[in-house]
Amino acid sequence: MKGIILAGGRGTRLFPITTATNKHFLPIYNKPMIYYPLSVLMLAKIREIILVCNPEDVAGYKKLFSDGSKLGLSINYVVQEKPAGISDGILNAERYAAGDPVCVILGDNLFYGHGLPKILQKAKGEVETSGGAYVFGCFVPDPQRYGVVELDKEGNVVSIQEKPKNPVSNYAVTGLYFFDKSVFEKIRMIKPSFRGELEVTSLNELYLKERKLKVELLGRGFAWFDMGTYYSFIESGEFVYTIEKRTGLMVGCIEEIAFRNGWISRQDILSFAEELKNTDYGKYLSEIIKG
Repeated sequence: MKGIILAGGRGTRLFPITTATNKHFLPIYNKPMIYYPLSVLMLAKIREIILVCNPEDVAGYKKLFSDGSKLGLSINYVVQEKPAGISDGILNAERYAAGDPVCVILGDNLFYGHGLPKILQKAKGEVETSGGAYVFGCFVPDPQRYGVVELDKEGNVVSIQEKPKNPVSNYAVTGLYFFDKSVFEKIRMIKPSFRGELEVTSLNELYLKERKLKVELLGRGFAWFDMGTYYSFIESGEFVYTIEKRTGLMVGCIEEIAFRNGWISRQDILSFAEELKNTDYGKYLSEIIKG
């Protein structure tokens, strides 16, 4: 399975901060926003990453990650010339997906919770072996802002609505999706919405019609943030600060995840730590190898 991070767009919800820089480079407490979605793919044990971004931002992402090899990853960069919807962003990555199933995550999404790696790897395994699509729902107080899922008493998906005026539930579909290899064929069947975009809800509806859409609801022990608004940008940074301050463990530390996955060595971590020895981040890396 390949991982796709959708990290383009104009970040208009964070204007004017995003006039001169892409929102995914902005700090969420002590790390760039883009670290958090990348860490989710790494927790799912996905090593081949496709990063979809604006043409002017490629150099910045390459400065952050290069080709990914220092983290035991392979990262390819794909340019999306103009924002045209989530499904369009996925379609841009088709060349590098090479006929494999994909895990897609929005570049401004943060997930946290006990057992998250297990849940991610379960979804990955089900799509790889049985096909279909696997997405996640999270209870929100303002479902009008999101794609909303309706489930029956047995937990089967009844419908998905995009930003409904009268939501059928309070469960929003998060910005994390697992799709089988038919995803690109399905996207070509989608017609643009009234906004002129290829909506991910339309893609999910195609899987739903085939009865191949599974939704897992994230319970009270999980936190999900769409970091792309002023309020959630501040809130997510405060959340990461609180968790790290109380536990002493970092959220979204990509070097640590790579090390614990066995993708890089103890010496690699020491090298990172030495390079950053005068920072709290470097001190944290030097400590994790002692555990």
